[in-house]
Amino acid sequence: MLPGKIPVGAAVAPLVVPLSVLDLVPIGSGSTATAALATSTALVRRADELGFRRYWVAEHHGMPGIASSSPAVLIAHLAAASSRIRVGSGGVMLPNHQPLVIAEQFGTLDALHPGRIDLGIGRAPGTDPRTARALRRGTEPLGADDFPEQLSELSAYFRGDGPVVAVPAGGQKPEMWLLGSSGYSAQLAGLLGLPFAFAHHFSSENTMPALALYRETFRPSPLLAEPYAMIAASVLAAPTDEEAQRLAMPGALQFLRLRQGRPGLVPTPEEAADHPYTAEERFFVEQRLAGQIIGGPDTVRAGVEELVGRTGVAELMVVTSTHDGVDRIRSYELLAEAMATAPVA
Repeated sequence: MLPGKIPVGAAVAPLVVPLSVLDLVPIGSGSTATAALATSTALVRRADELGFRRYWVAEHHGMPGIASSSPAVLIAHLAAASSRIRVGSGGVMLPNHQPLVIAEQFGTLDALHPGRIDLGIGRAPGTDPRTARALRRGTEPLGADDFPEQLSELSAYFRGDGPVVAVPAGGQKPEMWLLGSSGYSAQLAGLLGLPFAFAHHFSSENTMPALALYRETFRPSPLLAEPYAMIAASVLAAPTDEEAQRLAMPGALQFLRLRQGRPGLVPTPEEAADHPYTAEERFFVEQRLAGQIIGGPDTVRAGVEELVGRTGVAELMVVTSTHDGVDRIRSYELLAEAMATAPVA
């Protein structure tokens, strides 16, 4: 802990909007999934102490640098390791699974941790067709066209009127969200009266149109009386702007390699600095970093305030990727401190 910083055990009161965490469980070069998951366990406890509202884990498959392939298993562990913070999926990719399986998993989670479980649902498979087929073990086409029907079936299990009895889903009430990176899920969330989370961290050009569409099409439902929108944004805080930029380069290089069809572990800052970037690669990395909020506490606070003010969202979910888990936890601590009025016991 840095001298004068928020002590372990202290909570903070966030300004502007509530803050939440999106955890991809990144695996650093030279490290292991075991170490990455240990960092996530430490981070959910610290986020709980710091007053973050939610802690979501994403579903990824076949990606060596991301250890969040099984959201339900990880959510059970993280919820048991914390006490107050809501824990959930950001998200479960519904086309990869039978709705009954998801209902049983999240019904169990909600029964274990009543009032603390979120079920964020995505429409895209989020992986390659071969992996998606292996997940479903079916031969039918792997599209997202059946998503509304799948979503309706999933909701029915929690109401207790699904095509079969889902135990212990019936009567359980995990908080359901729709996730998206385009207008389709935004419109569907609005029409169904569900809260909506948008992936600003990798689809920033679509953020404002999707939020506008969600608000325009929103219809009140038994779950929600008025629109509730959240965006996920990439934020990295460090003691100085220069240190934050240095720590952000590995994540940008990892994303570059992913786009080149070479997914891998999160490089070290030294590996990222020494990489022989071509002009095109350098431009890609610079554009990637330009869409993120990176810097010391004052820079990060200004960036968060600008983003929240521009989008008008009710909540901000923060995704942070660093090679070292210690740097990632420190980033969330510095963010909480920057956005807080004062520590409270």
